[in-house]
Amino acid sequence: MSERPTIADIAAETTLEAGIADVAAPTSFWRDVLRRFRRNWLAMTGAGFVSLLVLLALFAPLVCRYSPYETNVADRYTGITRDHWFGTDKIGRDLFAQVVYGIRISLRVGFLVAGSSAVIGIILGSISGYLGGRIDGLMMRIVDMFLAIPYIISTVALVGIIGRSVNAVIIALALTGWFTVSRVVRASFLQLKEQEFVQAARALGYSHRRIMFRHILPNALQPVIVYATLGIGGAILGEAALSFLAIGVQPPEPSWGLLVAQNKGLLTTNPALVFFPGGAIFLTVLAFTLVGDGLRDALDPKLKA
Repeated sequence: MSERPTIADIAAETTLEAGIADVAAPTSFWRDVLRRFRRNWLAMTGAGFVSLLVLLALFAPLVCRYSPYETNVADRYTGITRDHWFGTDKIGRDLFAQVVYGIRISLRVGFLVAGSSAVIGIILGSISGYLGGRIDGLMMRIVDMFLAIPYIISTVALVGIIGRSVNAVIIALALTGWFTVSRVVRASFLQLKEQEFVQAARALGYSHRRIMFRHILPNALQPVIVYATLGIGGAILGEAALSFLAIGVQPPEPSWGLLVAQNKGLLTTNPALVFFPGGAIFLTVLAFTLVGDGLRDALDPKLKA
């Protein structure tokens, strides 16, 4: 006769089945990243502020009682009132409306510049790191040459050539912002192209383009995602600096940097005209920095515990 299973045997078998089930259904990588990101309260605070900015930009006409271009000389320099929450400027324009509509310019510049810089840097960095040799040396020397030029000088020169508009600022910032991304991608490719899975792909006869963009690149995107997120804040700060120098976005567009430049002489008499657009720049850049730092920590496998 076969022996009847004991309670200990049943418990051991149940534990083994549960362990096998856990191994069979592991947590996906990106779900784990999201879980760790949500545990970072600073990153979630930054993400919440960015979400608020996006909502304000989308529903600006519903949020603002006045147009940012509407002037009323009789209401100039009113200060903070019930009708004008941030006060008015020297020609009676509502500062709250200008700050809210300025979110559209800042987010447009930030996302387009960061995205364009990432695409250019990924393509050129992938080619340089994968091919190596003389091509890698030539491309990296070109990058080093441009990195030796101060960022603001090259951007100002490009804006002077292209023109003074929002689109010109985006193009200039994107053309001067891909250098670091390319070096990050190149370093990842140099490390990954000697891995076993790449050697296996080559043995199977896959094309170089497929190996680069379907096998190596997905494993090299983590630092690029972090840098692109941090680059959004940098692009917003760059646009504000160009507008402050009067070579970026031109009046009457409600750029935050332009608002600070136009009202900087009133810092002692009417500080709200400088404080609110300047504070918007500070908080927005800080929010994207917190999100980028949170993504870096969530994507780092060394911090998984």
